[in-house]
Amino acid sequence: MEKAINRQQVLLQHLNPSASSFSSDQNNSALSASACLAGDSTAYQRTNVFGDDVVIVAAYRTALCKSKRGGFKDTYPDDLLAPVLRAVIEKTNLNPSDVGDIVVGTVLAPGSQRASECRMAAFYAGFPETVPVRTVNRQCSSGLQAVADVAAAIKAGFYEIGIGAGLESMTTNPMAWEGSVNPRVKQMEQAQNCLLPMGITSENVAHRFGVTRQEQDQAAVESHRKAAAATASGKFKDEIVPVATKIVDPKTGDEKPVTISVDDGIRANTSVSDLGKLKPVFKKNGTTTAGNSSQVSDGAGAVLLMKRSVAMRKGLPILGVFRTFAAVGVDPAIMGVGPAVAIPAAVKSAGLELDDVDLFEINEAFASQFIYCQKKLELDPQKINVNGGAMAIGHPLGATGARCVATLLHEMKRRGKDCRFGVVSMCIGTGMGAAAVFERGDGVDELCNARKVETHSLLSKDAR
Repeated sequence: MEKAINRQQVLLQHLNPSASSFSSDQNNSALSASACLAGDSTAYQRTNVFGDDVVIVAAYRTALCKSKRGGFKDTYPDDLLAPVLRAVIEKTNLNPSDVGDIVVGTVLAPGSQRASECRMAAFYAGFPETVPVRTVNRQCSSGLQAVADVAAAIKAGFYEIGIGAGLESMTTNPMAWEGSVNPRVKQMEQAQNCLLPMGITSENVAHRFGVTRQEQDQAAVESHRKAAAATASGKFKDEIVPVATKIVDPKTGDEKPVTISVDDGIRANTSVSDLGKLKPVFKKNGTTTAGNSSQVSDGAGAVLLMKRSVAMRKGLPILGVFRTFAAVGVDPAIMGVGPAVAIPAAVKSAGLELDDVDLFEINEAFASQFIYCQKKLELDPQKINVNGGAMAIGHPLGATGARCVATLLHEMKRRGKDCRFGVVSMCIGTGMGAAAVFERGDGVDELCNARKVETHSLLSKDAR
């Protein structure tokens, strides 16, 4: 602190008028060194809005369906993405030519093929040829990374409006390694662990941190219970875009037109006793089963972001504000611990404490890692995945981040002024984690739960 003030004083010596032109009292009152709270971007109460905020004005997703046997088993990937891209434009009456870029998170498909499919989907959705499209792949966080990339580009001034999206058809592109593996991998344990099946990393987390089978099965039951309740009450209708598609009878080849608007992996009657009958999938005497793991799914999502000043000029309601994003690295052998590292990093970057966060959407890749992260961060279970998670809803890898953003922001909107900050986070294969902090759309105005700064003795909270 003392060094910072000294630096200010040196600078002010150059800025202050000379003593020959002004009296000593005038000189001293013109400019003076003082501490500030430059690092506390959200920890203090604000009474105005900022035009350069990056805001979300729309966030939608498809229903998530079981791969190979669910509602989208006969739907092309580009036909999954096009409806959500169209929805964010049509529901906001935005001119599609105003969009500066579309970034799509996607994981399993060959890169050049999926890039072409995403470009095709943009045309299907009504975007002109002038709007560019690209893909991004940070495995399970790809959809969230797409949103973060667009937010960063808007903040940097590259464009004012962009779409962060996610897409995965695990029916079309199942998880598989293509080609041979470099034999050099045997020389380094960390590199070897990047090739571990995700289920083995779940077993590693359960074994290393003492997460029991009973705990994992109970978490899965809770996920299904909450997702079923959210579906029954119509909560997901705010975020799901119905998709007109077809179901092909595998025996006759007959096509049946259908409209898919409900997640089809949720099992309302799931019980601990039923899940207890399932055998471990990845390890003899293990604890990770098909019932306490995320579902293999097909789906897509899209998030429309822009500068606050643009949204206000266009008269668009603001659903949320993008605050911060963090990606971190962890041990590949226990990749599921990623959120326990990424969440504190993102929350600190926002100038917040964990207790300031009102809602969390933490991807349930496996019950083992979900439980570990909750316990490690000492999070209130009532704040986490209040409408269920991936064990019930599904986990289409590249789309999950966008799906979680949509689910979080619509729930924050429903809760109103009692819910100001939310976090989306997930673990990432090969040992990483990602997290982003969002603020409810009108949350920058005076709120009862916004902390007031009591002292101005520090540059920022992080300087303590």
